[in-house]
Amino acid sequence: MKVDLFDFDLPEERIALRPARPRDSARLLEVTPAGLADHVVRDLPSLLRAGDLLVFNDTRVIPAQLEGRRGEASIGATLHKREDLRAWWAFVRNAKRVREGDTVTFGGGVEAVAEAKGDDGAILFRFSGDEPVEVLLHRAGTMPLPPYIASKRPIDNADAADYQTMFAAKDGAVAAPTASLHFTPELIAALDAAGVKRETLTLHVGAGTFLPVKVEDTADHKMHAEWGRIDVETAEHLNAAKQAGGRLIAVGTTPLRLLESATGEDGVVRPFAGDTAIFITPGYRFRAVDGLMTNFHLPKSTLFMLVSALMGLERMQAAYAHAIAEGYRFYSYGDSSLLLPNG
Repeated sequence: MKVDLFDFDLPEERIALRPARPRDSARLLEVTPAGLADHVVRDLPSLLRAGDLLVFNDTRVIPAQLEGRRGEASIGATLHKREDLRAWWAFVRNAKRVREGDTVTFGGGVEAVAEAKGDDGAILFRFSGDEPVEVLLHRAGTMPLPPYIASKRPIDNADAADYQTMFAAKDGAVAAPTASLHFTPELIAALDAAGVKRETLTLHVGAGTFLPVKVEDTADHKMHAEWGRIDVETAEHLNAAKQAGGRLIAVGTTPLRLLESATGEDGVVRPFAGDTAIFITPGYRFRAVDGLMTNFHLPKSTLFMLVSALMGLERMQAAYAHAIAEGYRFYSYGDSSLLLPNG
């Protein structure tokens, strides 16, 4: 499909630079075959059914944005995928000034050697010393806010909490699973009371999620791989909920992509541990999920392609036009949508 089909005009003022407070006061656009309905996130218990199961991503964002120097050159690095215990692939600003074997010195005395260069221009950094890399990153790094926020204001102390979900438990993401940012303990209690179930899985979100699609046709786009895990017990619970007639509703595109990667043609979710680079575009047949809660995405992005695959391109174009006209806030700190293809 032509990438231009997924383009739309978004006014600059629709890009949220701070989250809603409290988190569950954000707006929520319900999209079904019957049409569009405006809500707020705390209405979610009344929009779901007893027996439905929400699937959250429990990844935790690490301070993966680094600033450093190689000689006189200023180097910026955004880690995006772990290679092993001490090595990470990174997208690098001023990458032409870094050769294989060079040492880059980051803040706090943290150093890393450029070990290899990828075909996409990324650099594999191996961190020096014996301290765990996570310790080094907390010393030298900052929260890796998306470029559409970081380019408009400095990262500050509030972001350390704002850009982390209440489910965050396993270090490894360099971007937040932003649909889950809307949840609060009070909302979870209300969902429990309504009989809505929940499970967590892990997908360490990479910075590749923010990369623009630079090709003209979706068939030519290559997704960056991300590591995910669904354990045996979680898979059993997901399958049991479906067998009992509940709907699996992914909270965010990251659990959706992992669920679809782990589910066979028979609709059974299987345990999973490894990389996924699944790219979902219109024409894809969904195997696992019955719905999706997700924020509003960038024009011509792989994530807008994904929601168009779930709901239909024309319906999502209409939904986004409504959201823009009604003042919904877009992107990571923005408002949310509940997409139910079968109502």
